[in-house]
Amino acid sequence: MSDEIMSRRFIDELFGTIKSRQGGDPEKSYTAKLFAAGVENMARKIGEESTEVIVAALRETPAHVVSESADLMYHLMVLWAEQNITPDDVFEELASRAGKSGIEEKDSRDDE
Repeated sequence: MSDEIMSRRFIDELFGTIKSRQGGDPEKSYTAKLFAAGVENMARKIGEESTEVIVAALRETPAHVVSESADLMYHLMVLWAEQNITPDDVFEELASRAGKSGIEEKDSRDDE
């Protein structure tokens, strides 16, 4: 099985696990605790994790950047689940940008 398929399967399985924690007991699951705390708290956590990626990129090893990036991706996926966004939605958006220059793609979004 290709690495791409394995990576995609892992993302889908992780997202399924995250979704399954919605409405769960916040005393037993960190993910359920994030859902119970609401979108504002989720957004704060994403900001915190983003900052940790930045700090790791500037001051730490690549392994630390990987670790902090995983934390950021996890918290993004919790927010996606809360907002009824799927990994497919995000992948489709990325795919729609493929083949465009970064400047051209950004200019097209500025019109929205």
